[in-house]
Amino acid sequence: MSERLKNWLSPLVTFVIFLGLWQAVASAGLVPAYLLPSPGAVGHALVTVYGQGTIWPHLAATASEMVFGFILGSIAALIAAAVVAEFRAVERCVYPYIVALQSMPKVALAPLLIVWFGFGLTSKIILVALICFFPVFVNVLTGLRATRAELVDLYRAFSSTRWRIFWDVRLPSAAGSIFAGLQVALVLALLGAVVGEFVAAQEGLGSLIQASSLNFEVPVMFACIITLAAMGSVASAIVRFVQRRVVFWEGAGGRGSTVVKGEG
Repeated sequence: MSERLKNWLSPLVTFVIFLGLWQAVASAGLVPAYLLPSPGAVGHALVTVYGQGTIWPHLAATASEMVFGFILGSIAALIAAAVVAEFRAVERCVYPYIVALQSMPKVALAPLLIVWFGFGLTSKIILVALICFFPVFVNVLTGLRATRAELVDLYRAFSSTRWRIFWDVRLPSAAGSIFAGLQVALVLALLGAVVGEFVAAQEGLGSLIQASSLNFEVPVMFACIITLAAMGSVASAIVRFVQRRVVFWEGAGGRGSTVVKGEG
């Protein structure tokens, strides 16, 4: 059996076993149906919410918050890390405040952001950007500082500019760490979008989950959770695909990458 087939077959077998155990528990009545619906009920809810179009506006809202917040936070982190890595004076001035910002629970900031920016997408995007910032920042900074000193000295010996050294030496050296930070930030982006919707939102999968919980529509809640899991998996797969194309010299995993988990 080929390695690729094993990679596909193993999770499929696990999924089938999980569904079987779930169905057995639901059929035996060990857990009430209003707490744990059967896989068939969840499947019916998925078909209903997608077939009737109920979920599409909420899916679009959550995806927009996740994508735009992720992009905004990652770009800001890349720029900030590059400046801090190049100029030690800047690090002494701003790094303590960046750490302090990360230390604040973002859930506590959500109500304040909603007061400032309203109930629309803007407040959720900013919340997601704040959550994504620190993991990318720390990984980029670590990667830039891990550049081999002899390569930098070689470029300086040929009178290369600071920008040339950064573009040709430091950035490629940090590429694996950058993508490691992006992977972590992507997961946190989805978390931040849903948290913001839990606090206050007119649309989004988080708001749909809350509305379904008030009506005890547990299968719909499961349908939303499955949708969120699928969104996270697809987004993570896209980042890994880009990483394999961009950081091709390090292989699929990004050898030597530093993964730093941020706090939601």
